[in-house]
Amino acid sequence: MDLKGWVELDGKLISSRELETLLRTDPRTVARFGGEFLLLWDGCIARDHLGIIPGPCPAGTISCEGREIGKVCPDPPALSLEEAILTAVRLRSNEGICALSGGVDSALVAFLAQRPCIAIGLAGSHDLARARLAAEAMQLTCTFVEMTPDDIREGLHAVIRVIPEPTPVNTAIAITQYLITRSAGELGHERVLTGQGADELFGGYARYRTGIDPAGRLARDFAGLAAQGLRDQSVAALNGTYLSQPFLDIRVVRAARSLPASGMVRDGVGKWPLREVAARHIPREIAWYGKKAMQYGTGIAKILQGFARDKGYKRSLQRYLDQIRTSGEARNGI
Repeated sequence: MDLKGWVELDGKLISSRELETLLRTDPRTVARFGGEFLLLWDGCIARDHLGIIPGPCPAGTISCEGREIGKVCPDPPALSLEEAILTAVRLRSNEGICALSGGVDSALVAFLAQRPCIAIGLAGSHDLARARLAAEAMQLTCTFVEMTPDDIREGLHAVIRVIPEPTPVNTAIAITQYLITRSAGELGHERVLTGQGADELFGGYARYRTGIDPAGRLARDFAGLAAQGLRDQSVAALNGTYLSQPFLDIRVVRAARSLPASGMVRDGVGKWPLREVAARHIPREIAWYGKKAMQYGTGIAKILQGFARDKGYKRSLQRYLDQIRTSGEARNGI
């Protein structure tokens, strides 16, 4: 048996010994497994229902000898949003490190998990400053890593080879994830807890503030999470790590999707239901703070633009990225 990630059944973590027993005595139980996993045993392979952990079979499937024989469909009882988030973080907080940026998503996960934290950014960047404030306010142990342009260049060199669609936004996010997981791996952690998925579940993007078709926007953003997951986990794997995402726990997803889409934004503030929950656990100033996207808050996007200008691509970062990917510079150094 080989397990990447972790498995739970009915809200209880399953140890390796318990898992081996279940696979031997009642392998049909795999269909009910929750968690974030890629599981291989006796010629069979299974992935968690959302495909958080990458693998050679489709998300949420069970295959044996190359043939799909079943689906992974955990069906936990319905919970309130707060109960769902508490359960999701509890199941993931027995090990790992939390990526902290100072926004409500990562701050709530970090506080509930009570794990060591890591924050990255250029010296003087928004995210490092906010993470310091949040860590101090919540009394969390946090390692702060000041990046340099050379670090970002290394990240670009690494991620451009593995991300499926190297757009400027995807590339900047991937570099951020690369540097977070590199630092986490250097600190001895394989699991990195993040706040990802909250924007897609709770309407965190600026486009939701228009009030136009919130249900349709939420559905489209949720559908795009699989591609984001492939990007981020591919990058994390370069550093021998994986991203653990409490907000994509099936309990949280169900609770969020049971809420009216029209209530995700109030008075111009996105992720309203999540912020209400967070305000009961973390300082209100953090719960209601509107943070920049990670690629901007860390300063990475600005440095990437500078790289492009230095190479003569003053108006098209995309052309610069395409040139790197096709010229072999990603293999030979930039």
